[in-house]
Amino acid sequence: MKDTTTSFQPSPARPAPTRQVAAISWLRSNLFGSWFDTIVTLFITALLLSFVPNLIQWLFLSATYAGDDEVCRQNGGACWPFIVEKFQVLMIGVYPQDLSWRPGLAGLALLVLAGLTYTDRIRGVTLIAAWAILPIFALMMIGGAFGMQEVDQSVWGGLMLSIMLALVGVIVSIPLGILLALGRHYGSPAIKVLCVTFIELLRGVPLITILFMASVMMPLFLPPELVINNLLRIQIGMILFSSAYMAEVVRGGLQAIPKGQSEASLSLGVSSLYTVTFVIVPQALRHVLPPLIGRCIALFKDTSLVIIVGLLDFLGMIKGAALDTDWLGFQAEAYVFAAFVYWLICYSLSLYGRQLEQRGPNAHT
Repeated sequence: MKDTTTSFQPSPARPAPTRQVAAISWLRSNLFGSWFDTIVTLFITALLLSFVPNLIQWLFLSATYAGDDEVCRQNGGACWPFIVEKFQVLMIGVYPQDLSWRPGLAGLALLVLAGLTYTDRIRGVTLIAAWAILPIFALMMIGGAFGMQEVDQSVWGGLMLSIMLALVGVIVSIPLGILLALGRHYGSPAIKVLCVTFIELLRGVPLITILFMASVMMPLFLPPELVINNLLRIQIGMILFSSAYMAEVVRGGLQAIPKGQSEASLSLGVSSLYTVTFVIVPQALRHVLPPLIGRCIALFKDTSLVIIVGLLDFLGMIKGAALDTDWLGFQAEAYVFAAFVYWLICYSLSLYGRQLEQRGPNAHT
């Protein structure tokens, strides 16, 4: 009988790969992988070389770091003493200087809580409660509570006002958006009609229109004895506008949850309310973290529109500071500083959102 068994014969050893320097390998694979990539890389490099050196020269090398407006005009570079001179106004507006410790303390509390949140030192119910209490504490501190002198909201302004509008807007609009999304997705026909009407009506109107209606038209529909200040009306308008967009973001996450998730939970005897609250919603929010963070960033940037209805937010104070007769001609520095602050805050939110995504199933929302 013929022997059909064969012995294993290893393949001959292949030559060792050519050693490449990591940087050269990265450049070849990412910037010069093809003729088209090479052309694009060279074009962008030439474009950057045409203006980046001049920008660095103006921002840093020829900039003035100490002195007055006359020194700045003599040097010709960026005038950073202008930002130093106007820093307090840019941060808190025309808030009384002798009481400036109040927004400073509120800002410090915000930074501490943000640091604890980013480093994951607090989580769960404690995290939610802390962020819910912070705006209340800040508003009471800035406005005057605990027996302190009251400060009218008409003098609130600067970055303090922008952060406050965005923070309260995000904290209130996310739960409201979740309720709207649940009503549209799971509600009865009547509730669905109400939710759809609210969402589509608010999404179909520009934010500036809503701000004008909140500032000008809302008092016409209120009883004479009910007086709501302009800042609160603007805040309500921004919350309603943001909640409509949040609802659609969350609804996208609800549609991504397989039906078997709720069926499995209900089959174990879990009530419908607990199933939606502890099974469906957490998974839905995890699916839509990137657009949810994007809406938070967009809401913060949208606070710059309140200048049109008479509130001097951060950008409004930037424009006002640039009109100071002693510092005329330094608008560029003001807007560069504003762009840097907006970028720093928005990028920090983006980094936190990326951190939540990387945590996977253990991410808290």
